[in-house]
Amino acid sequence: MKNINFVAKRKVLMLAGILTMGGFYSCSEDFLDVEPEGQAVSEQFFVTPDQAVQSVTAIYGHLKDFNVSAFPHLAITTIASDDAGKGSVPGDAGYLEDYDNLTFTPSIGLLDGYWVAQYQGINLANQSISNIPAIEMDQALKERLIAEAKFLRAYYYFNLVRTFGGVPLRTTVPVPPTEPEDPAQLNPERASEEAVYEQIIGDLTDASQVLPATYSAADAGRATNGAALALLAKVQLYQKNWSEVLSLTEQVMGMGYSLTPNYHDNFTIAGENNNESIFEIQAQTIPGNCDASNSQWAEVQGVRSQFGWGFVEPTEDLVNAFEEGDERLDATILFRGETTPEGDKIIENAPNPRYNQKAYVPSYVTRQCGYGRDQNIRILRYAEVLLMHSEAANEQGLVEKALFSLNMVRERAGLDPIESASQQELRNIIWHERRVELALENGDRFYDLVRQGRAAEVLQAQGKQFTENKNELYPIPQRQIDLSGGTLTQNPGY
Repeated sequence: MKNINFVAKRKVLMLAGILTMGGFYSCSEDFLDVEPEGQAVSEQFFVTPDQAVQSVTAIYGHLKDFNVSAFPHLAITTIASDDAGKGSVPGDAGYLEDYDNLTFTPSIGLLDGYWVAQYQGINLANQSISNIPAIEMDQALKERLIAEAKFLRAYYYFNLVRTFGGVPLRTTVPVPPTEPEDPAQLNPERASEEAVYEQIIGDLTDASQVLPATYSAADAGRATNGAALALLAKVQLYQKNWSEVLSLTEQVMGMGYSLTPNYHDNFTIAGENNNESIFEIQAQTIPGNCDASNSQWAEVQGVRSQFGWGFVEPTEDLVNAFEEGDERLDATILFRGETTPEGDKIIENAPNPRYNQKAYVPSYVTRQCGYGRDQNIRILRYAEVLLMHSEAANEQGLVEKALFSLNMVRERAGLDPIESASQQELRNIIWHERRVELALENGDRFYDLVRQGRAAEVLQAQGKQFTENKNELYPIPQRQIDLSGGTLTQNPGY
């Protein structure tokens, strides 16, 4: 049963993404299991414990925003990779072809939407972190809420740094400058990539020391210390800090998580928040309040003319990446004309031959607010922790440890274990295993190819126009550079 249900609405004072609007505006957000409180102005808010809870819940709610989890996210992370193409039909959202071909420019609107949405989430987190300490309330709850906000701020910054490199760092709520010659309050320069990662690591370290291991059913879906440690391990993975990755993943491996026996069950509504799940974005149709049922991650990928819009078409290359007998293939790719385990016949004349089965929601699930609004978005699973552990162990020459974790994942998929391999052979096997285990799920494939140093080789082989020393990062949105008056600088090659 899902419990992050956005059932009440309130106006939250939120600064626009820095470098976008430079002023104050109100943004409607939805919250967890709280009583409606009308419209509160900033002076009235951050006074009561309930308002503290609501402010943090707003940060979770923003994870479902279209610009955070739908078109921009899918274009940047998946359509640009070798796992999927644009999909749908010719002419529909044709601008997505620029991501499929890697021919986008700094002026394309989707990039600006993605940038702004991450900073909106960061500003929501900053408001909670800055204002909750002054509220008179239970100290343990206060510390937990601040830790949750730090976890979420780290997540939004991780999205930004992997996409754009160094970005402006904002860890407090910006205020209008007190002096005309002090514009940096609202218009900071880009921090270095290293500084952004340092901030992310600090936030996740702080959060991991405070967050609980579990929650009651009423708070299912909130970040745990396991989620903070797993995300921290992933951040360190992208920094190639192998000893840290090994230590962190081993901590998580001792927390009681386990692989779900049937891989497919991880992506059903009944399988949400199971014992393999470490963190997922909660989504649910709220009868009578469709504004709150705003996750469109599944809808934009559903079979066109049957379940959704039909975008993000899995590539033939991805299909061929699965070994013979790999049970994950059927749970990952939905083929035209097949009948699902839940009894839905995929139409024979669907525009595309393949769709993302992890985004499939059976026809018997309510569509009161649109298709697929009940499908959670999986961000971290225990299988990924095992693969990070395997990769870190291999990079440090710990072959037995590497094989142990790798083979747990392979054997769950119905595959034979790897008995032995050289370090380079095992590295390639682990990278391959990561691709097929996480395909079309959490948006890592493009970033993984970049960190592995294989993006040009792999993507050029798929006919994409990947240019080395350019396309490893996306361009800073031109609108942001213009609004900054040139304070923001562009990435090389754009």
